[in-house]
Amino acid sequence: MSRAFTFTGRLRSFRHAFAGLWTMLRSQHNAWIHACATVAVVAGGWFWNLSNPEWCWLVLAILSVWTAEALNTAFEFLADVASPTFHPLVKQAKDVAAGAVLIAVLGAVVIGLLVFGPHVF
Repeated sequence: MSRAFTFTGRLRSFRHAFAGLWTMLRSQHNAWIHACATVAVVAGGWFWNLSNPEWCWLVLAILSVWTAEALNTAFEFLADVASPTFHPLVKQAKDVAAGAVLIAVLGAVVIGLLVFGPHVF
């Protein structure tokens, strides 16, 4: 059963999304590391007056890390509800989700080196 499209419904969706981001920032220590890295990258981009294509690469890298972290956080919350006590398969699933964040971070570092390298060196 689908509900009708309403403007207030869309506003509620945004409110829920922002609440989710706030929950991630409050509960995940790594999100604070990502936030600091985001601020440092943006500051570096302004300092070195990056071109539009360079900014595009950095924005994609930043968004990929934040997206991976958000999905990892959601997965961890769901896994904790599904299996409140320790289960080895839940641990493996959480490890894989954390590994996905690591892949995104490593890719972002490579992009950062390719973009900032010529400006720094």
